[in-house]
Amino acid sequence: MTHSRIEKDTLGVVRVPINKYWGAQTERSRKNFKIGPEASMPIEIIHAFGFLKKAAAHVNFEFGFLSKKKKDMISLVCDEIINEKLNDQFPLVIWQTGSGTHTNMNINEVISNRAHVLMGKELGKFQPLIHPNDDVNMSQSSNDTFSTAMHIAAYQKLVKKTIPSIQELKKNFEKKSKFFQNIIKIGRTHLMDATPITLGQEFSGYVSQIDHGLNVIEKTLDHLSELAIGGTAVGTGLNTPKGYDKKITEYICELTGFPFKVAKNKFEAISSHDAIVESHSAIKQIAVSLIKISNDIRFLSSGPRSGIGEIYIPENEPGSSMMPGKVNPTQCEAIIMVCTQIIGNDMSISMAGSSGNYELNVSKPLMAYNFLQSAQLLADACVSFSSFCVMGIQPNYKRIKEFLDKSLMLVTALNTHIGYEKSAEIAKFAYKNNTTLKEEAIRLGYLTIEEFEKFVNPSKMV
Repeated sequence: MTHSRIEKDTLGVVRVPINKYWGAQTERSRKNFKIGPEASMPIEIIHAFGFLKKAAAHVNFEFGFLSKKKKDMISLVCDEIINEKLNDQFPLVIWQTGSGTHTNMNINEVISNRAHVLMGKELGKFQPLIHPNDDVNMSQSSNDTFSTAMHIAAYQKLVKKTIPSIQELKKNFEKKSKFFQNIIKIGRTHLMDATPITLGQEFSGYVSQIDHGLNVIEKTLDHLSELAIGGTAVGTGLNTPKGYDKKITEYICELTGFPFKVAKNKFEAISSHDAIVESHSAIKQIAVSLIKISNDIRFLSSGPRSGIGEIYIPENEPGSSMMPGKVNPTQCEAIIMVCTQIIGNDMSISMAGSSGNYELNVSKPLMAYNFLQSAQLLADACVSFSSFCVMGIQPNYKRIKEFLDKSLMLVTALNTHIGYEKSAEIAKFAYKNNTTLKEEAIRLGYLTIEEFEKFVNPSKMV
């Protein structure tokens, strides 16, 4: 009993698994690019193609190039793709042709053969009634369709997943900042004691970092919403009717519910991917911020007896297989690793973005893969960090007061009363003699008790 069927393309005959809807070009890619099977083409790209191919079928029908029956059948299969009913029909990896042609043809072939079956025909018998190139790919090129699918997938991922997750993290940091607003603690610069600050002020800095990064990501959406579709091979729109680009973009907007628009310059949209580079750079920016924030939190919670220990973080799981009772800042460590991966992805995207030669960028699959991975990782990590760490942070009042009372940098408040030199002398003697600032200020005769207590008031220094 045979387990394969015959499929043909311009290079000849290929045997394809009998229970799969893909055709000859997909099978050739599957056999010729056995590189890192774990790096499959992101399913978000496949779903984006579902919207795109459905929109193309409707527009081609309106222009009179496609029959109603073909339009309906293509649309039916596209709905199955969008609704994840055909996920196992897209086996290709990102390590393929840099234009994404193989994936575009994978989509075309699956739509063609699946429609063939839905019309009551048997796979491998008779020529499909809907041709993968002439019908499904009508008025398109892989160069403009893959570019468009990249933008659809990236835009949707940011709006549906990444941005809401960052907003949730920001909201929880805001709550903590307000709750901690009146808790005075010692500040630190150069990892050394500095003047006082409130814990709420410290956390407000984190809120501001996240908010700024969020705003930068949101600003990149406008450029990311531009679609290359209608540019076909090089941006000229060869083989498309007048108005095709605008019409298909309108359909994509209707199907996705997002405000996509025709690319201002299709030559740039196909030959370069500056919008992807720009948007991912914004993702990288917030990743950099989150590494700083996460490090602060794990250092502030370090201990429990030999570290700083100014805050408590949730004890989620045992931290050691050998040391009983040990608990580690695992959420901080996880998000730091995620953000490090994102920074690496950004370098790959930057290099891939520069890999355009004349009228075509030839690293599109890599850019799509890394972008979507970063956007998903950041979303997941923000949710995890927010839920299992930030929401449970509590101040260690005793430890905070202990450090504040012992700090030598409170002496800074005396600068405007007795001058820098005398203030420095008080601090140096207090450190040398293991005494307090008050004791040394009085011993040196620079201040009375009443004057010291009036001038050195942490609540007035924040």
